This record gives sequence, C-alpha cells and structure tokens, in this order.
Amino acid sequence: MEIKNPLYQNQGIHVIASIFTIDKGVAKVLLIKRNNEPYNGMWALVGGALYNNETVTEGMEREIKEKIGIKVNNLEFCEIFSNPGRSPIMRMVAIAHIGIVDIDKVNILKETLKTTDADWFPINKIGELAYDHNEVLKKCIETLKERIINSDILKGLYPEGFTIPEIQTVYEAILEQKFDRRNFRKKLINTKLIYDTNKTKTFKGSKPAKLYKFVDGIQNKNVF
Repeated sequence: MEIKNPLYQNQGIHVIASIFTIDKGVAKVLLIKRNNEPYNGMWALVGGALYNNETVTEGMEREIKEKIGIKVNNLEFCEIFSNPGRSPIMRMVAIAHIGIVDIDKVNILKETLKTTDADWFPINKIGELAYDHNEVLKKCIETLKERIINSDILKGLYPEGFTIPEIQTVYEAILEQKFDRRNFRKKLINTKLIYDTNKTKTFKGSKPAKLYKFVDGIQNKNVF
C-alpha cells in the first residue's frame, strides 16, 4: 500500500442502523432529522461517521447513543454500501446494521447537537431520505424479513417471553401477510425455534396464555 497514493486518501466509513419496532401491529423504523450539511432538514437512518480509533461495533453503539439516546442489544450486520458517490463530501463506505426494540421500553431523544427530531415511521410509508438511505433501508427490511424466519432476532422484543398471538402479530406486521392461527402456532413450535417457559400471561377478559421464549443462537430454522 502506497500511503501517498491519492486513490487511498479522503475516504471514510459510515455506520448506519435500521432500528425497527412493532407499534400497535404496524412495523416501523426509527428516523432522525438532520440539522447539518449535507442534507440539512432531511430524515435519515440513525448513524454517522466512524472514528479512526474505534471498531465498527463501538462506532455503531456510539452513534445510536448520541443520536437517539438508547442502547440496542441485538444489532446484526446487514450489508456494505460502497458506491463512490453516495456522499457529496468525500468517499464514504457505509456499513449497515439492523436491530429491533420494544417501542414501549425505549425513550428516544428528540433533539441532539446534530438532529432536530426523531420519530417512528411505518416501513411502507417512507419518503425521500438523506444520502442513499432509501436503498439502505430497503435492503435492511429485506434482511429483517429473512432473519425473523430463521433466527432469534425477535427475542429483543419480548425478553420476558411472549404468547403465540403476540408473536404472530409481529410476523404478520413485518412480513406483511396474514397467517392462519392454528397453522402458525404449529409451524412455529415444530421448528424448535421457541420453547415453553412453563409460565403464563393473563390478558384482561381472557384465559391465561402460555409464555414462550426464543432458543438462543438458533440459525437456519425456516418457519414458513
């Protein structure tokens, strides 16, 4: 590597997170409104530039903390975006992650030094975003749909356990399709992706329902 070669210079790395949730049966993603250039005043995914003294994971965690004030425990790598023109300032390679949180258990910052707002938006009603974040989000949604049917990524939504109807609502919201209640229950249990906690949860006006949890580290267990 020739350090003085101009083709090696003026490059950086963006770390970007598509943070999802389920809000009253609707799949949503968290966006922030920028207050600096480029793309001042536009909505964007959570993220920013990686410092040269931190790992990608450290940078992603720092950006999430700085921009929205929360910690996402189940971040997973999604994709690398390397179009040379994706930033108007300099060459910036983007490393995208996905994560999912319980909207009722996080308090997001509405304003920071570099943002003027933050909010949840339905994934199928997203306008024009800064940079190439529409492309990034599209890929992240595709990846999320893949991960929820073959991994335990959804365990972050229900750390204390979930009922089958609760988790069915999540699958339907993200995959944008409806499932027969009995068939869904049978398929999910038969995959051994989840296990019975031997506990129950009682909803107002209904009988106690069994609580389940995801088996840690499950991979390649296609539910459908």
